[in-house]
Amino acid sequence: MPAVTVENPLTLPRVAAPADAPARPVLAVTTAPSGFEGEGFPVRRAFAGINHQYLDPFIMMDQMGEVEYAPGEPKGTPWHPHRGFETVTYIIDGTFDHQDSQGGGGTITNGDTQWMTAGAGLLHIEAPPESLVVSGGLFHGLQLWVNLPAADKMMAPRYQDIRGGQVQLLTSPDGGALLRVIAGELDGHEGPGITHTPITMIHATLRPGAEIGLPWREDFNGLAYVLAGRGTVGAERRPVHTGQTAVFGKGGALTVRADEKQDGNTPDLEVVLLGGRPIREPMAHYGPFVMNTQAELRQAFEDFQAGRLGTIPAVHGMGE
Repeated sequence: MPAVTVENPLTLPRVAAPADAPARPVLAVTTAPSGFEGEGFPVRRAFAGINHQYLDPFIMMDQMGEVEYAPGEPKGTPWHPHRGFETVTYIIDGTFDHQDSQGGGGTITNGDTQWMTAGAGLLHIEAPPESLVVSGGLFHGLQLWVNLPAADKMMAPRYQDIRGGQVQLLTSPDGGALLRVIAGELDGHEGPGITHTPITMIHATLRPGAEIGLPWREDFNGLAYVLAGRGTVGAERRPVHTGQTAVFGKGGALTVRADEKQDGNTPDLEVVLLGGRPIREPMAHYGPFVMNTQAELRQAFEDFQAGRLGTIPAVHGMGE
């Protein structure tokens, strides 16, 4: 799980929650069910079973893989529409191509992120490059959906290409953790992702026995999803492992600790930390559209069927 790393974390800025910051309690720990997406790549549904009031402004998150494909096996998604929210695709291992009907897109690989604001709507496709299909190989990533407030749902689509080398790297006081700030800010350190809805997204790697106590905005919610490994969350040290999401309550500090002994297939605890300011608006969500009302959902489907969300371009063979 390479993503982006450094030889000596102690060369990085260090962050820690103030000693008097109120600790966030752990409200729940859920286990993601497994399924398949698109043309058949395996996913874990990280937020399944969690009440939306604890997720807002996030809608869903899939862990894609981790899977070792044989030659000819890599799969992606067919062309499909989106409206009313943003998709964030973070590739940890492997390579993915993206293309949309507005001309956005590109190739992302280890540690890169594609941030697509669907806004008023577009069509897009995500697929492994032909070279990966031929050779096979390791594939592992995340896709997160972030809601847009009503005022921004019909904005013009936008695409951000965030390279792994652009993320803000931080560490804990003892250097036992590497924190990659992809979007938002942590203790005044800002990540490269530009967000319409205020959020923070961090990929943290904790060495065995390491602990992080991070300052966390009190107006944000708090979620921790375990990509790999075992550890505990909260001051109460609630156990968590691969494929589980911890939901935090209110407070100003968020705590995660790696177990001294990790699973045989991973040397460290790998966690995605998410926080965002709740939008607190009605949400009408069906398939690829996230709107505020059922009438807006119907309009989205009508616009898609009428070709008003764009047409499939034939570029690099992806539209054929």
